[in-house]
Amino acid sequence: MSVIRKETNIGETKISFETGRLAPQALSSILAQMGDTVVLATVVTREPKEYTNFFPLTVEYLEKLYASGIISSSRFIKREGRPSTDEILKARIIDRSIRPLFKEDFRNEVQLVVNVLSYDKKNDPGILAVNAASLALMCAGIPFEGPVSAVIVGMDENKNLILNPENNSEYNYSLELTISGTKTSITMIEAGSDSIVESDMIKAIEFAQSNIQKINKLQDEFLDELKPSKLEYKPTIINEKLLKEIKESFYKDIEKSIWEKEDRKLKEKIHEKLPEEYDGNEIEEAIEHLMKESAREGILKRKIRPDKRGFDEIRKLYIDIDILPRTHGSAIFQRGETQILSVATLGPLKQQQTIESIDGEETKRYLHHYNFPGWSVGELSRNLYYPGRRDIGHGALAERALERQIPPADEFPYAIRVVSETLSSNGSSSMASVCGSTLSLMAAGVKIKNPVAGIAMGLVMDKNNRDYIILTDIQGPEDHFGDMDFKVAGTYQGITALQMDNKLKGISIDILKEALDKAKIAREYILGEMLKVIDKSRDNISQYAPQIERIKIKPEKIGELIGPGGKMIKDIIEKSGAEIDINDEGIVYIASVSKESRDKAIELILDTVQDAEIGKIYKGKIAKVTTFGAFVNVSKSISGLIHVSEMSDEFVKDPNKIVKEGQEVYVKLIGSDDQGKLKFSMKQAKKD
Repeated sequence: MSVIRKETNIGETKISFETGRLAPQALSSILAQMGDTVVLATVVTREPKEYTNFFPLTVEYLEKLYASGIISSSRFIKREGRPSTDEILKARIIDRSIRPLFKEDFRNEVQLVVNVLSYDKKNDPGILAVNAASLALMCAGIPFEGPVSAVIVGMDENKNLILNPENNSEYNYSLELTISGTKTSITMIEAGSDSIVESDMIKAIEFAQSNIQKINKLQDEFLDELKPSKLEYKPTIINEKLLKEIKESFYKDIEKSIWEKEDRKLKEKIHEKLPEEYDGNEIEEAIEHLMKESAREGILKRKIRPDKRGFDEIRKLYIDIDILPRTHGSAIFQRGETQILSVATLGPLKQQQTIESIDGEETKRYLHHYNFPGWSVGELSRNLYYPGRRDIGHGALAERALERQIPPADEFPYAIRVVSETLSSNGSSSMASVCGSTLSLMAAGVKIKNPVAGIAMGLVMDKNNRDYIILTDIQGPEDHFGDMDFKVAGTYQGITALQMDNKLKGISIDILKEALDKAKIAREYILGEMLKVIDKSRDNISQYAPQIERIKIKPEKIGELIGPGGKMIKDIIEKSGAEIDINDEGIVYIASVSKESRDKAIELILDTVQDAEIGKIYKGKIAKVTTFGAFVNVSKSISGLIHVSEMSDEFVKDPNKIVKEGQEVYVKLIGSDDQGKLKFSMKQAKKD
């Protein structure tokens, strides 16, 4: 196969695609490059061994440390292991961008793997991966209705829009929008922002879409030259005879089961009644097809939601705080059957997380973790210890919604972790965790800038893409059988986070605008209900949380405080029981639940680093008596000689008759000798 390469400029950066040189045994492979960032996307597929009622797509995104010239800092493990949180999140972005574009009758197993081979720390490899993945799928001849392309949009303080801003930029953009789209619509959105208004978000989406089209055009030109052959596959078609048989006998039961959540029992009943000639997965798909048909007809034609709510109506709320007696902050947020327990924990800054990635090492001070056990939806789950990709994605979304509202470390010197436990779920648990996190942080005394609430918006559209209904606060069946899951979090001032997935081939900007406007109304209503329970962050943190005090030392004294091999600081920590952290500017953070512990630590620190002042009177302890005087220790850093002539106004023949070892005395610092050793006077201290 000959090498094919195409390139174009996107903003100020060149993007290129190439095939025919690397990974020749994969069904298809694309080498994509932006700047010096390079990724390789490969696709392999195989026919299903048996009837399957879902599309078995696997998407993996792998960052290799060699891509940016890094060897792991771990002493023991040097090769990459399980995927990092960032790798999982980027794999999810690829998956969510491409999944809606496969034909429904295609059930071959597909594995898409993107490897980051080179990273210039400027051009984002995750965005490049989406574009490479799209082209690799089309080059494989798979029934994939691409192209789909992705960009990042930043917004500066003057509302200027920046295409694909540099990674690791020191500039803090008010909006960071990751978005993918086809030639006509948007397929995926992921955004974090500093409370920007809806109209500015729409402008950013429109700006992104215009640039997405340039990459889509490049992919089309690449395909025109390659002319890949189409993959032959056996379409998976629902058994019409089976469908008719189930519909005639159970359609009314199916309609009822959607409204009353009795689908598990009904499915068991249908399986028992049908002849053994039908495959179990085939039956499951037929039932799902009829459930979807019924749910969508109920909303579109009969204008009825499963729980009889109005289309813009929010489910009943239950909100409470201080649920747990010994945690630093806790809250329950419940919307309908979705119930979240959020717990906030505060710790000293040294407990912030260190992350190793192709960007190098960085720290995270604010963490949000989300858990979704099987029992929260009445199911048995084997995995109770490790978060799945969905848990990690929902946690990252809630974290993004609140991270810009967390006070800076110089105002609130704590590491902060919030855990949202899903106790019951029937739709929109991630947005409930945003609300619960806000409440638990306020209850914990974290002075957040503004409270944040979240809402999930849905969409049901007819087959002709003409008639549609936008749903506020979607629940389980509406999410499962609907066409869009659009999560919007924000303050009264504006949006702080967005996430959009869809099951159509994309969503128009007009629909997104309408959904944002409805979400704003819902978000502000929920915020009002939350503030009835706690209207501002508490003035004081929990008695069970570590209190943190700060003192400033001279930066040149940091080494003296730490000591050789950390000996001095370890000794202070052991003697005081406090946790101590020091930054490069000489600010020392002392953390402990006990005030006595903090006071002891401060005393020991000052004792270690205080400067000697000539003319100042100190209280010291006699360390050694000699024939010519006595040595006195004022502190760990201040010690010197009291010459016999400075012990008394009288002549002193024997210093042992004046002082003893271990005796506490008051001394005045009167100077230093030629070698810089300090000289003290007892007699002058008495006079002063």
